[in-house]
Amino acid sequence: MYREHYLVNGLTNSNMKTQVKNALKDIDGVNQVWVNLAKETVEVIYNEPATEAEIISCIENTGHNVE
Repeated sequence: MYREHYLVNGLTNSNMKTQVKNALKDIDGVNQVWVNLAKETVEVIYNEPATEAEIISCIENTGHNVE
């Protein structure tokens, strides 16, 4: 099991939070997703076959930049 923490620019409201969370939960292997709007962070717990590159790409595909 892997745990990754990302700084994500532009997470400003609950609609964006829900969009990112739902997109990440659709990835096979993602177990848990936490989005903190105040800190603009996303934390993901996942197993294979999910990869860190796939998770970052998914977040970026929702229109946000991962730092």
